[in-house]
Amino acid sequence: MESAIGESWEEVERELFTPEEIAIAHAKAALVAELIKARREQGISQKRLEEISGVKQPVIARMEKGSTTPQVSTLLKLLAAMGKTLAVVPLNNPEPI
Repeated sequence: MESAIGESWEEVERELFTPEEIAIAHAKAALVAELIKARREQGISQKRLEEISGVKQPVIARMEKGSTTPQVSTLLKLLAAMGKTLAVVPLNNPEPI
């Protein structure tokens, strides 16, 4: 599907970034999306998540908006507060990054 500029975002993305950069960006986005999903499924506000995790609400907001990349320790604090953790799983595409 062509956009107003004549190329899809995927085509532009492939021209601007390496496959490794694209894979990392997609993984970060998926991770944050899962965090948001878990928070919403549990009916927890960002403020409440701050209270139970110790991570400041503005940090949570910036992370959820994608304006900052969270440290693993921050993610683990947030996930643990919601009874979750990270897991290392095989990728669908087994090419190394």
